[in-house]
Amino acid sequence: MRRALLLVLLLGVLLGGLGAAPSYAEVEQPPAGTDVDYQLGGARALPPHVGIVVRDRGAEPAAGRYNVCYVNGFQTQPDERRFWRARWWLVLKKDGRAVVDETWGEWLLDLRTARQRQAIARIMGRWTRGCAADGFAAVEYDNLDSFTRSQGMLRRKHAVAMARLLVRGAHRAGLAAGQKNLAGYDGTRVGFDFAVAEECGRYDECGAYTSAYGARVLVIEYREQDFEKTCAQFGDRLAVVLRDRALRPDGRRAWC
Repeated sequence: MRRALLLVLLLGVLLGGLGAAPSYAEVEQPPAGTDVDYQLGGARALPPHVGIVVRDRGAEPAAGRYNVCYVNGFQTQPDERRFWRARWWLVLKKDGRAVVDETWGEWLLDLRTARQRQAIARIMGRWTRGCAADGFAAVEYDNLDSFTRSQGMLRRKHAVAMARLLVRGAHRAGLAAGQKNLAGYDGTRVGFDFAVAEECGRYDECGAYTSAYGARVLVIEYREQDFEKTCAQFGDRLAVVLRDRALRPDGRRAWC
């Protein structure tokens, strides 16, 4: 009995030392009733009505706004190939060649084993902590749906397992975590706090995101007709912005 009690106490000390990740209620959520700007192609000045801005992890957050840090959580950035070549075992390959998302020229990360996912999570965790240190309030992990472009090598279960690790890392850093892509998947199951939805109006997917996140959905449209449609259907409750696809600092932008 005494040995069992000692083991319980020791386990409690060890778990307490690890520290629990902040819960949904402890991280700062995106504010409601404001507009969003999507600035991955470069920063620009923000009008007063924009309270939320998404910027790349290498950019400076905007003072006085809710800043979301962009991290490509499931694929590689085109300008980071040297970095990932040094970690080649983490890149998904077929016949010795990297599997590529042809639309963006990005290599897919190999999520098939727990060891690989843990290694990728450690890298993303460092970047996420950097976002927090720079003053961002949240992080969005792009390409949750990379498995759909993997030539059948990745499965949904791999992406979900990876997402769970990324969300845990975001919360440990004190940041809210945003689901990016894979409409119809309820990311709140693994702890995502909000969603970033590109072209959900174009593909009739906005409702799939709102069913999981309510008003905590940030929408980016790239075609004017889709923007008008999204504004008509969701503009009274979601933050919606029209951007040029290249996301140039001097490119177009409009709000509902």
